[in-house]
Amino acid sequence: MAQIIDGKVISQEIRLKLNEEVAQFVNAGNPQPHLTAVIVGEDPASEIYVRNKMTACKEVGISSETKRLPATTTEEELLQLIGELNRDDSVSGVLVQLPVPEQINERTICNAVAPEKDVDGFNEINMGRLALDMEGFVPATPLAVKTLLEHCNIETFGRNAVVVGRSKNVSLPLAILMHSDGKNATKALDATVTICHRYTPPKELAIHCRQADIIVVAVGKPGLITKDMVKPGACVIDVGINRIKDEKTGNDKLVGDVDFEEVRQVAGHISPVPGGVGPMTVTMLMYNTLKAAKKAAQNASRKSALV
Repeated sequence: MAQIIDGKVISQEIRLKLNEEVAQFVNAGNPQPHLTAVIVGEDPASEIYVRNKMTACKEVGISSETKRLPATTTEEELLQLIGELNRDDSVSGVLVQLPVPEQINERTICNAVAPEKDVDGFNEINMGRLALDMEGFVPATPLAVKTLLEHCNIETFGRNAVVVGRSKNVSLPLAILMHSDGKNATKALDATVTICHRYTPPKELAIHCRQADIIVVAVGKPGLITKDMVKPGACVIDVGINRIKDEKTGNDKLVGDVDFEEVRQVAGHISPVPGGVGPMTVTMLMYNTLKAAKKAAQNASRKSALV
């Protein structure tokens, strides 16, 4: 029976440490780190995600604000707001909750957030720096998976890993983070990584997964990864979030992309949904916000020294 990777417990431990770091940072005379989130429209899931992020801010001592814009907001109006936040020295981090309405280009918006305030890590500059194994902001979900693997002492060096999914905000940066050299800036994981996606034939997907020491799945398809696809003792990280009807109660429930009850019988480690990667993703956003605040303070100190 697999050991459960409890993201709630692990993220809470890290939040306590972040709370101490924030207090030390502020007590040293620096401004309180601040995160501003922007929601465009009234997507219920986005409201929940942002509410969780604001709650986490309060836990770790980061001030926060949520700016809500109507679904009719134009791309130009959103870009204007982002520009104002970029220029506001009191704002450490800026995130625009995705998805945005169809009249707004998501990539344009992600690139508009100043790289030094891009705590989501979605700006093309931060993505490029990750690909080149350079210092920058790593997207929160890939960073969450990396942190969980490290916390649970899952060996990755030279091991076979399969990332199921190829999204630009989660799976692709995760694959980069898992295969890059641990000696460089991102402190990556040195695994041998295979990426599978919607056009990978099911038989081939099963073959790749059975060879993997680590499987990370993020596609949004309930029950995609089954018991027969998992090598005994493998680590399975489930990033999927799917809302389905509970056959017993008739109520909605959240599940991942893994057949949890079956796969846990053969895996060595497994993350649940909910309570696995989700809480850690929010915590890594807090980590990135504090990192942004520290960098801003260092830059301000350098500028004052030159005056």
